[in-house]
Amino acid sequence: MFFHILLTAHIILGIGCLVTGLIAMIAAKRKGVHTRFGEIYHALYVGIAVTAIILSLLRWSKDAYLFYIAIFSYGNAFLGYRAKKRRANNWLTSHIAGMIGSYIGAVTALMVNVVPLIPVWNTLYPPLINWFLPTIIGTPIIFHLVNKHVKSKLRSAPANVKRSGPGME
Repeated sequence: MFFHILLTAHIILGIGCLVTGLIAMIAAKRKGVHTRFGEIYHALYVGIAVTAIILSLLRWSKDAYLFYIAIFSYGNAFLGYRAKKRRANNWLTSHIAGMIGSYIGAVTALMVNVVPLIPVWNTLYPPLINWFLPTIIGTPIIFHLVNKHVKSKLRSAPANVKRSGPGME
């Protein structure tokens, strides 16, 4: 019974995370919708990580992979979240890579656990592809967004600000 309640909470948190993460990604990058939904996304991700870790420990022989996905994916979310809060060198690159990396982790978990249950779709390609497709699609998106946002910030920086970043050394 406890497992099913926890699994239900995990699924609800996961849906909320996927929705809020998408809203934060498509929103204008300034205070308001982007930051509000980014905060909600991070909070939901904490819940996803905690529930995934507990679920994996309850059925380790079957669900150990959830533990590793949760640790790695939340590590990315934390990296992106803290980079924004601390604004250290190259914080924007870390923020983009961390947040989208965590979103890739959430989509991977969804595909690995849900696609095999969908009739017809589960026969279109080998199940192993569910582990890699989000990363194959998401990684170029990270590079594109880093180039777009980081370089545009550098171009708009005052002349007395040191310009550094990927490809700017």
